[in-house]
Amino acid sequence: MELILIACFVLVITCFLLIYNKIRNLKLLNTVTRSDRGTKSERDLVLKLLKMGIPSDMIFHDLYLQKNKGTFSQIDLVILTNVGIIVFEIKEYSGWIFGNGNYAQWTQVLAYGRSKYSFYNPIMQNKKHIEELKKQLKFFENAPYYSIVVFYGDCVLKDISFVPNGTFLVKSNRVLEVLSIIIKNNVQFQFAKINEVVRILKAAVLNGESKEIQNQHIEYINEMLRKDIRLE
Repeated sequence: MELILIACFVLVITCFLLIYNKIRNLKLLNTVTRSDRGTKSERDLVLKLLKMGIPSDMIFHDLYLQKNKGTFSQIDLVILTNVGIIVFEIKEYSGWIFGNGNYAQWTQVLAYGRSKYSFYNPIMQNKKHIEELKKQLKFFENAPYYSIVVFYGDCVLKDISFVPNGTFLVKSNRVLEVLSIIIKNNVQFQFAKINEVVRILKAAVLNGESKEIQNQHIEYINEMLRKDIRLE
């Protein structure tokens, strides 16, 4: 009987701690973004950054930057740091991943080679995001930019070649390690008008609240895929 009571007590405490941690994480996440916005992997990375000590007002999730002709560039995550602007592209894959930084298509291999799928090079994808950011932040064109492509899921980065300088490919369990290396090993950069940078990035985040903009962006991407044009 005593063992049963102890087991019940442990179970209650465990459940309480799980609920407490879930509520605490939700409150922390809400300082940056909503719990229904973006993907679970994106929100997980936001929490990781917050727990690392990145200020919530320097983290921008799910941005929609307006381009020419009313189209938008959707960016998963941007943070402002004392070494520059860090832009994240977040992917979730299983299997083996093969790619070359100079090739438009990468390959996902499943079932020990029995199934293969192509997907757009995330290095090029994030490069385009940074190019769009530079257009929006044209008064800060000298700011350093760093690209981090983060892979979630049980994938293996089997053979990735020709990764350009300033770009980092990493599994999710090592993303904070890579971020720490970037911040530690690069010269500090002073934003002359940090408030203007924040304003533009916040406006891009606010764009993502619009269902009309979201649907318009989805239609645009589908149209580009039908034409086999890679703009995002």
